[in-house]
Order: sequence, then C-alpha cells, then structure tokens
Amino acid sequence: MNMPALYHTQVSTQTWQTAPPEGMMKVLTTITRPFNDQKPGTAGLRKPVAVFRQPHYLENFIQSIFDTCPALSNAALVIGGDGRFYNREAIAILLRMAAANGVKRVVVGRGGLLSTPAASLMIPHVAAAGGFILTASHNPGGPEGDFGIKFNIANGGQASETLTNAIYQRSLNIDRYLILDTAAGIDIDAPGRQALAAMSIDIVDPVAHYADTLERLFDFERIRTLVANGKFRMRFDALHAVTGPYAEEILEHRLGAPPGTVLHGIPRQDFAGQHPDPNPHDAAGFVRLFMGADSPDFGGASDGDGDRNMILGRGHMVSPGDSLAVLAASARHVPGYRDGLTGVARSMPTSQAVDRVAGKLGVPCYETPSGWRFFCNLLDAGMISLCGEESFGTSSNHAREKDGLWAVLFWLNLIAVRGETVDEILLQHWREYGRDFFQRHDFFIADTELSEQLMSRLANSINTLAGKQTGGLTVRTADSFTYRDPVDGSISRNQGLRVFTENGGRIVYRLSGTGTRGATLRIYLEQYETDQSRQQQTPASVLAPLARMAYTLARLENFGISTPTSII
Repeated sequence: MNMPALYHTQVSTQTWQTAPPEGMMKVLTTITRPFNDQKPGTAGLRKPVAVFRQPHYLENFIQSIFDTCPALSNAALVIGGDGRFYNREAIAILLRMAAANGVKRVVVGRGGLLSTPAASLMIPHVAAAGGFILTASHNPGGPEGDFGIKFNIANGGQASETLTNAIYQRSLNIDRYLILDTAAGIDIDAPGRQALAAMSIDIVDPVAHYADTLERLFDFERIRTLVANGKFRMRFDALHAVTGPYAEEILEHRLGAPPGTVLHGIPRQDFAGQHPDPNPHDAAGFVRLFMGADSPDFGGASDGDGDRNMILGRGHMVSPGDSLAVLAASARHVPGYRDGLTGVARSMPTSQAVDRVAGKLGVPCYETPSGWRFFCNLLDAGMISLCGEESFGTSSNHAREKDGLWAVLFWLNLIAVRGETVDEILLQHWREYGRDFFQRHDFFIADTELSEQLMSRLANSINTLAGKQTGGLTVRTADSFTYRDPVDGSISRNQGLRVFTENGGRIVYRLSGTGTRGATLRIYLEQYETDQSRQQQTPASVLAPLARMAYTLARLENFGISTPTSII
C-alpha cells in the first residue's frame, strides 16, 4: 500500500502556519497546558462528557499515554468502545493522534464498537502493544452523561497502578501533543483495510472473534439442545448497550434461541435513557419479569461495555458471590475448565462463598483489593482460573477483563448438563457449603470531602472496635485491608475497612471510585448460615441487625446520612 509521508509543524492553535510539501500529510505539534484532574481510576479516566469535550482535554490524556509508552510507536493498537455518546468523535481523534505518534497499525471494531471483554481478547489476538477502550462502563450515557477512556496493555488487561500513575504524572507536565491534521476518508463503518498517512487501519467485525472464543470454552451443542426442547425459556437484557449484537449472534443465531430472546439489543448512544447497570436497582423492570408465576426459566443481563452480568432464575436473582462460588464448584461440567481449577480469587468486599468452595477443592483462594487489574497478575502467573467481584463482574483465565456474556453462557452450560433450574442449583450449593447472605448498601454523598472525613474518622478508630457490642452483636476483629501481591510483592494499603462479628458476620466499608460526581460510600454486609432451615430467609431480614451495627459504628447520623441511595 502506498502511504504518504508525514510533514511536521509546530502550532499554538489548530490553524496551519506553514504549508506542507506536496503529497505529505500534515502533523500538528499543538501547544497545550496540563489539566490537574486526569488521574485514572481502576478502570481508566471517567468524567462527564462536557469535561472530555473541553479543548485539548482528551488529546492531553491520549498524548500522556503515548509519551509514557514509547513502545506504541511502530506497533499495533486496538480501538473500540461501548458506542456511547462521543465515542465516534473520540475515535477520530485517537486515529489522528496514533498516526502522528508513529503507530503502524490500528484494529478498530466496526462502527467503533468493541465490548470490553472482546477488546481484551482482540489485543493479544492481533499481537497489539495495547488498546484504547472508550467506555464509562455502567455509568449513564448521552450528552449529559459520562464518557471514559482506558488503556489496556498487550495481554489485554488493565494498565497497572505503576503505569497509570506514570501516565498521570505526565499529564501534569504535558505541554504539547501530536495530531494529524485530518482523518478525512476514514470510514469506521466500512469493513476492510484503510490507511491514514503511514498507518494502516483494519475495520473488523467486533463480534466474530469473541463469539468464536466462547464457543471453544462452552458446550454449545448441549446448550442448543436445551434451548431447542421447547420448554426452556430465557431472556437476555442488553440494556441498549454494546452486548446487543454479541447476544443476538451467540444466543439467537449460534444457539438457536427464538428471535426476541435478546431484549433492548440495539446499542444507543444514551442507552435509551437507562442506567446500563445490571443490578436489581437499575434493571428493576427486567427483574420483575422473573417474579411472576409464568416467568422465564433463566435470565441474564449485561452493562454498558459488556463486562458485568446479572443472573436470574424464577423468582430469584443470584448474588454475584453465589454465582462465582457455583461456577467454581461446577467448573468440571464445562469443557474449558474440565481439567479443574488452579485457584480462584475474589475482591475483598465480595462474599466469602467462593472461599469455602476453594477449601473443599483444595485450591488457593486469593483476596484482592477492588479493581480487576489485581486479578491480572494472578491470571498471568497461572495461579487462578476463575475470579470475580461483588459488583456483578466474573471471568476466567480466557481473558484479562470481566466478561458478562461468558458468565451467562457458563450458567446455561451448567443448566444443560445438570438438568436443574437456577434455584435447584443454588439450593443444592447452600446445602453443601452453607449460605452467605449478602447485601451492598450504597450512599451517594455529593460532598466528596465529607465522604473522606467519614472514612478517615472510621479508619482512625478501626483498631479500637474489637469487643465493642452494638444491638446484641459483638465485634471479634476489625482492620484496614492491606494486600501483598503474591506475584510481584507489591503492597496496596488502605483498601477498605473490615469488621468481623463473633457470630460469623462481616461488614466492609469503602469509597467507590467508579462515579464521576461526588462519592459513593459502600457498606457491604455478609452473614454466614449453615442451618438449612434458615437458608431461604430474605437477605434483608437476616442482615438487618448487621446493618444497624454498621450504621452505628460509622456514626452515619453525625454526617447527616440516614437512608441508602440503593440496596443491592
């Protein structure tokens, strides 16, 4: 392919000061100033759309990544996102900057779409040096919503804390960025190879490679038989987010589910005004489909970028901790995990249900901080096969991101092999391992400083709580969670506050970093129950005493906080 050379010039605005020689592409070295709020969180940089649309804002962050990762020059990149508002404009900017920074090849999902797990799989598949995933995950979209961008490394996983800190430090000192003058002629809806200056651009099917990978992991023939028997009914809610095309291809086309099995399957820039988070609060309408006498047998849902999941049976939502535990206990029923598990991992706030499974299987169980990147070291070292977190994320060693449709197919595979309903599988699991009743109480606090004061006060008193009695419950131990990575020895401190009661209860406090406004205090409640006669109580009734204790210990009333924003 005959590609034009690049002509560089330095400008302080987007206006050309000199003309390039004939036949050369124009590269601007644009003078800029740092922004002080570009510190990536556990899954990249998330801000309101209006923040990203400020002049130079997105460009500064992208250039900070290129400056921090010089190996991206002369390499390949993967680009895609969840289709939310501003994705297409951001991709156009990314392509112009990638070409200006010497990237040789870019693989883009057709229409700018790539779910987060699909992008994670695509990066190593095309031997890319990394990838840009444009998503704010489960956050709302649209012009008044949120946007996000994160950089994943060559293994498909999230950038390490060391790398994200380096990117942030560069963003505080950046004074220029490189960008091609135009991306005219690039059509991200047209499959095939295109070119921008010396950089080739491959527009690829965003679904095919992902679907092929999952078909190798699961017994599609058994699932097809289940779906074809005429008695089994299921629904999948894509929430007008990125998994719509993925679910239609896998569930309806490859597995033969009837048309209409996938609900809200067309991705929308604003997710049709919905909050694309698969949980009982934000997807309440979907949950109600399973509460009636004539409800479907099985339900699944995913979020904005396709990495979260919610699993439903008739009259019951499976808690994420229970889901991870059931998958671990039944993994040998699934082709991709037939040889057994090397180990499992969960984030610290996630229920301890999977710990009990690991103990019986005789494999290690690792407790990590929140943030998927902490699992990646364990996955790369071959120390775990399955992992998950309480915020509706589950996955395995097939990828370096959580994977919503993977979890749905895992459950379908189990149902097909075991010939049991979701509820029957759960009841059998509780009889064998006991039940971990679990809830998360979220408190949105508009004043970030107030939320930090609350956590600071609680942290300062955490070591004095042992022996304290509240409402008939007694604190056995309490601490601030510190994690030592068993692979590289790195230490992560202050990862949440833990309180353990003498009767087998646990309370966890932490501030969430996934929102773009204010802060969310999350209080996690867990109570272990081995008495089978008590295992079918509601979580609300079982956890009420623990909730009162948690509120009292945190002195929420002193901060004007009384009612949770949501209980999940």
